[in-house]
Amino acid sequence: MMLLGCIADDFTGATDLANMLVRGGMRTLQTIGVPDGPPPADADAVVVALKSRTIPAREAVAQSLAALAWLRDAGAEQIYFKYCSTFDSTAQGNIGPVTDALMDAMGTDFTIACPAFPENGRTIFRGYLYVGDVLLSESGMKDHPLTPMTDASLVRVLQAQTARKVGLVRFDAVAGGPAAIRARMAALKAEGIAMAVVDAISDADLAAIGAACEDMPLVTAGSGIGLGLAQNARARGRLGHAATAASLPRIEGPGAVVSGSCSPATNGQVAEWARSRPAFRIDALGLAAGLPAVEEALAWARDRIAREPVLVYATARPEEVRAVQARLGVEAAGKLVEDALSRVAAGLVAMGVRKLVVAGGETSGAVVQALKVRSLRIGPQIDPGVPWTLADGAAPIALALKSGNFGTPDFFAKALALLA
Repeated sequence: MMLLGCIADDFTGATDLANMLVRGGMRTLQTIGVPDGPPPADADAVVVALKSRTIPAREAVAQSLAALAWLRDAGAEQIYFKYCSTFDSTAQGNIGPVTDALMDAMGTDFTIACPAFPENGRTIFRGYLYVGDVLLSESGMKDHPLTPMTDASLVRVLQAQTARKVGLVRFDAVAGGPAAIRARMAALKAEGIAMAVVDAISDADLAAIGAACEDMPLVTAGSGIGLGLAQNARARGRLGHAATAASLPRIEGPGAVVSGSCSPATNGQVAEWARSRPAFRIDALGLAAGLPAVEEALAWARDRIAREPVLVYATARPEEVRAVQARLGVEAAGKLVEDALSRVAAGLVAMGVRKLVVAGGETSGAVVQALKVRSLRIGPQIDPGVPWTLADGAAPIALALKSGNFGTPDFFAKALALLA
């Protein structure tokens, strides 16, 4: 019986949630896109990974409804719409429109919105999202090339995306535990509120919110509440197997890193790697000019990967990204880089790379599609929100799909060392 059916709006976010559910003891499968056949009989949870965060809202809704239909046909008892812990979106969506569509399809009149992930420094207080010690609007997300976040008020951001009324479950109710949270949600419903942003500043808050949402048909959140939902299932005796750490078989073969994220965290990780390890930069303007950057990157890597892991990256500082976007346009620049890095990844795998780290949600989506990956088995955690995974297929390939904002400065080397 599938206890939890999850719809994630990008591939790294899907892996983040799957990692959290595995930590909670749920046998979890991540699929790339909506599957063709039935889920495995032993899956407690299935996470359907979509690439819908930055596409037009109408397309994001259509993909999400297709995922919902498959999950409900497969018997999912509860549905979880997962988005980024930084609530990446625009005034047009896609969080609000997708939530609206899922609520309509499921006939439910209330849900929550809670992207908090305290373990990674994402907390919500009085409805405002913090990244570390600063408001979202003061963090590096204000310079995101596709979804710049310039307002930290989640109630305002979400209200701009939906005709339904948006309210707030404040920290004082959350501190009162599951019963107080449920009481506040009931009061909001009585006022005509359909979506409630929920404050959370600790893992204990997430556990309480998860318990309060135990019987809620649709939950929308970041990955953090997944651990609470897994605890609900165990408390009800629905997880008879042991909550053991995930593991992967030993993977032989060279390792490599492909990075397209331009977040401050990934810029730091690229700089840390390049201080002492081989790195090749792909320039977006060079790609636009027709230079054979992919071929040059693969030729450069061919002589090195047998000796040591390599990094191929298009990561750049915010001012460089803005300059490229001004020349090429935001959408064209992103697609150009994603396509190039996906071809680099496919070329590296063809050369024998079997341990591949990919940085950036959009880049990860392009890479797994280029590699024709259909599902992922979740393995050990590298850093909060990022596990190793094992891709399906005849030749085993370990993939670490990293959200741009996640990971310590030495993440790339640490990840590869974990499978050494």
